[in-house]
Amino acid sequence: MKFMHSTVEDKAEILQLYRSLVGTEFCAWTDEYPGEAEIEGDLSRDALFCMKDREGKIIGVISIDQDEAVEALPCWTEAWKPAGELSRLGVRPENQNQGMARQLLQHGMDELKRQGKRSVHFLVCKTNRKAMRSYDKLDFNIVGECELFGEKWWCYEKAL
Repeated sequence: MKFMHSTVEDKAEILQLYRSLVGTEFCAWTDEYPGEAEIEGDLSRDALFCMKDREGKIIGVISIDQDEAVEALPCWTEAWKPAGELSRLGVRPENQNQGMARQLLQHGMDELKRQGKRSVHFLVCKTNRKAMRSYDKLDFNIVGECELFGEKWWCYEKAL
């Protein structure tokens, strides 16, 4: 497996991966989100990453997000700033339950460290038990909860 920055050439395959997860157990995504606008925004900030297999097929994605509503939440640890937000983590259904999500998270955290961030945080839909198991194994802390974008979320945080 190879972790790398995504490129414009990866856009259609990433959108297909996002769409393949809509309606799967625990997934809060819709046919509209995440979509082309999120992919283009992430690409424009050089903030979209993918994991590819030996044949070059994308098996997972993660982005470094810049969402003002998330950053404004009062639960984040002030002493751990500057922080980065990881978001839109997705693994192809046929590649799930193999530790890929944890690998993507670790690579995302490594990237944030390279960028000089002191911590990482993200939101996890309260119904996404599968994701919560991955974050628990990586020693993330639940530091709060919120309701945004029509969903209820746990706020996870970890020092880098």
